[in-house]
Amino acid sequence: MKQKLLGWLIPRIIFLIYKLLCLTIRWDYVGLRYDAQTPPFVLGYWHARILMLPYAFPNWNGSLLISEHKDGGYIADAAKLMGFNSTRGSSTRGGSRALLALIRIGREGRPVAVTPDGPKGPIEEVKPGVVQLAKKSGLPLRAACYATKKHWRANSWDRFYVPKPFTNGVFVISDEVYADSDDDQVNLEKFQALMDETQRRADNYFDLNS
Repeated sequence: MKQKLLGWLIPRIIFLIYKLLCLTIRWDYVGLRYDAQTPPFVLGYWHARILMLPYAFPNWNGSLLISEHKDGGYIADAAKLMGFNSTRGSSTRGGSRALLALIRIGREGRPVAVTPDGPKGPIEEVKPGVVQLAKKSGLPLRAACYATKKHWRANSWDRFYVPKPFTNGVFVISDEVYADSDDDQVNLEKFQALMDETQRRADNYFDLNS
């Protein structure tokens, strides 16, 4: 009974925090402004910066890869309230099945979203699965990262990033990059560089525009 109650309550608390931050943060955008007509792509974002991601992708018609762990269930249910459908799986559980599902969604012409460093790290390190997803779906990768002037960082493996209310924020969404090399290590390094540069631009945005 307690677990069932938590399973109902926690996603709604996450959603209420998300809505509060949506209403109280003034957001700038750098790069792509997503809408339903945007051609499909693989969206890559760091595990620590999932909370506000749906705000920058209204009318999302793709799928978000989320771990099959219990905590992943809370996130998947919260994401559903935010308008994001989920595919469950990770590198440690259900990964092959989830990868095939995302490839199929990509080939259908819909976007997919993954955390290249999830579900347990190493922090901000791209794993090979995202390269395989991009190659086999034929979709390019776009990296996304947000930052705010004021925020908290959790004492977790990913140092989860929580914006403070009543501050300014920015979403940085990169140009497209394809996994177009026959050498997967080259593709991996290319994707890592894209993720790192997108994060750098977000984290430095307010220093450069103050």
